[in-house]
Amino acid sequence: MLHSPLPVHEAESTTPSAPVDNARLAGEIAAMYDEAVHPAALLGEFRRTAVLVPLDEAGGLWSVEMHGIRWICGFTDVAALARFAVARGIAEDEEWEYRSVLGARLLDVVVPAVGAPAGVALDIADERPVMFPPVRGIVPDDVALDAPKNRFAMEMEAAAP
Repeated sequence: MLHSPLPVHEAESTTPSAPVDNARLAGEIAAMYDEAVHPAALLGEFRRTAVLVPLDEAGGLWSVEMHGIRWICGFTDVAALARFAVARGIAEDEEWEYRSVLGARLLDVVVPAVGAPAGVALDIADERPVMFPPVRGIVPDDVALDAPKNRFAMEMEAAAP
């Protein structure tokens, strides 16, 4: 797993104390784990909810790469972000700058800007993480790995001898 920076867009909030209203998203996540999942409702709530994304040393959105997919790490609230920070070895009293970013902006703007297959990993240090992979219906079709004419397949075809 590699850490790699992503660009930050100026439209996102930089206010660390900005409240995040995640009650509906938390309810859909709980439903998913209780096997009463409504995928469209979960995705819809994620798209409407502002999540917290920590910044890397260069000021970009923090992400990791695993198995050829770049995962942007988002968190439903400050407590979830703090658990992740502690799991990463960051002291509890140490500050970690983050942005509040609308889920739809992550999926529709940031993921396509990555230039490689990318998705969003939500609350990955918790017992109930959620992954939004780069597939149709979640990210734009041109960057969805299961779309017949996604950008990455076309690039590979063009590079083939």
